[in-house]
Amino acid sequence: MHANRDLVTGFLKSKLKFRGFVISDWLGIDKITSPSHANYSYSVEAGVGVGIDMIMVSNFTEFIDVLTYQVKHNIIPISRIDDAVKRILRVKVVMGFFENPMADYSLVNQLGSQEHRELAREAVRKTLVLLKNGESADKPLLPLPKKATKILVSGTHADNLGYQCGGWTITWQGLGGNDLTSGTTVLQAIKNTVDPTTRVVYSENPDEDFVKSNKFSFAIVVVGEPSYAETFGDSLNLTLSEPGPRTIYNVCGAVKCVVVVISGRPVVMQPYLSSINALVVAWLPGTEGQGVADVLFGDYGFTGKLARTWFKTVDQLPMNVGDPHYDPLFPFGFGLTTKPGRLVRHCSFENNCHGKVWVVISSVLTLV
Repeated sequence: MHANRDLVTGFLKSKLKFRGFVISDWLGIDKITSPSHANYSYSVEAGVGVGIDMIMVSNFTEFIDVLTYQVKHNIIPISRIDDAVKRILRVKVVMGFFENPMADYSLVNQLGSQEHRELAREAVRKTLVLLKNGESADKPLLPLPKKATKILVSGTHADNLGYQCGGWTITWQGLGGNDLTSGTTVLQAIKNTVDPTTRVVYSENPDEDFVKSNKFSFAIVVVGEPSYAETFGDSLNLTLSEPGPRTIYNVCGAVKCVVVVISGRPVVMQPYLSSINALVVAWLPGTEGQGVADVLFGDYGFTGKLARTWFKTVDQLPMNVGDPHYDPLFPFGFGLTTKPGRLVRHCSFENNCHGKVWVVISSVLTLV
């Protein structure tokens, strides 16, 4: 895209009459060539020439020297520089940047306010997706009872605010642990939600004997991926972080369990699905883990739907709705829904979910 004149200038600037300015990605023009920065003179000529107005670089002196040379030698016309400068100045003038160049700090004390956190918590509740709930519709596991003798909470992500937030949080790649920022982990949210008489036992990666011997009423296993951003998150296998799979087998093989996945994308779940009683994808819920417990324990119902197809194996990828080989673990738009306190229906944007066809009649779904 950094060398695509038809879209940057032809479509965006000319056809759509875009009057703002176009900024490159960081080192974006360098990557016009492969390997990156192999021919920087060409990259500057191509990037600026197609209509990019502001360049993000790591070595600004090199960029200035190359660009100046090309303008002086009519490789890049001065009219292209004038256009870029005019666009940048226009935006700054409209912003009032020259009259008030400094940031307005008057609302800083509202950042992270309770009002903001309540809105974030609501967003968590509404974006959770329930993928499995018991072996059949008439025997759901969720919502969980708040009053139980003893429940187990396990998994690498149960008590990890950094993992809940993911990358681009405070730091570029994010951080694991609970020292990144302030908020509520899923574990703390569960403790906040259950009845005072319910004993909550936390063991990050218990063995099967521990689970069997403690006679837990049920278990909540919270697993997923570590925090990452950009290419640091590239993966050829899209698997859960260890020891997540082992925790699922140890816990769910010994007691009724709900697995909560903390991840920015679909990950391999098919091998564990038969062992799991209920499966919830929480994506990256951020600081407000209380929103997860709100729905697990039935204060609110599940309403979320998959915004993308959930694959069975990575060998299927890429796979999208309409492909001849479309055979997902969960189709695009799938999501079981509940009302506060009880399961009410299965629903999906797709007509066919796991071989079952659901017909909507007066908001009641009937299996045919």
